[in-house]
Amino acid sequence: MIDFYTFATPNGRKVSILLEELGLEYSTHVVDIRNGGQSTPEYLAINPNGKIPAIVDHDGPDGKPLSVFESGAILIYLCEKTASNLLPVEPRARAETLSWLMFQMAGVGPMFGQTHHFLHFAPEKVPYGIERYSKETKRLYGVLEQRLTDCPYVGGLTYTIADIAIFPWVDKYEFQGVELKDYPHLLKWHGELKMRTAVQVGMAIPPA
Repeated sequence: MIDFYTFATPNGRKVSILLEELGLEYSTHVVDIRNGGQSTPEYLAINPNGKIPAIVDHDGPDGKPLSVFESGAILIYLCEKTASNLLPVEPRARAETLSWLMFQMAGVGPMFGQTHHFLHFAPEKVPYGIERYSKETKRLYGVLEQRLTDCPYVGGLTYTIADIAIFPWVDKYEFQGVELKDYPHLLKWHGELKMRTAVQVGMAIPPA
C-alpha cells in the first residue's frame, strides 16, 4: 500500500496519473497547502521540505516503509519499483526521457508556476513579473512544440513519465494566458493524452 500526500496542483497530479497508469493500490491524503497543512510536524516528517506531493511506500525495497518526496523522484521511484516501460530501460530512450523529465522539473514547473502567480495570485499587478514569466512560458511552449514536431511524445517514440510530468502543467494553458491552438502539435498531444483513462482519473485526484 502507498500513502499519497497531495493537493489539487499540477505537481500532485503528475503522481496521481502515474499511480493510475501503474494500477498501484494507494490511499490519498489531502494536504491543504492553503491552510499550512504542509508545515505540520507530521507532514514534515514525511517531506522535510514541506511541499507536495510525497508518498510513503509501506512495501519499500527492504520491506520497510519508505518516504519519497519531490515529484520527479517519485515518478522515477514508482517506475523502477514496478519495472514499468514508462521509464525506458534502453540507455538512449532512458536518457531522453529523463532529460525531458528534468526539463519539466527545472523549466516548465517553476516558470509556469511563476506565471500563475503573477497573473492570478500576486497581491498587486507587477508588469515586469508578468512580462518576464509569460515570455518564458511561451518560449517553453515553443520548445515543446518543436519537440512534438519531431516525435509523437515528449520523451521520444513512446508515452513516458516525461509526458505525464508535463501534461498537468500544459492542461492549465488558459490559466497561463496561452492559446494552445497556436501550438498545433502540442494541441494534438494534449488531446490524445486527455483521452487516456488514467489521465482522466488522475487529474481528478484530489477534486479541485
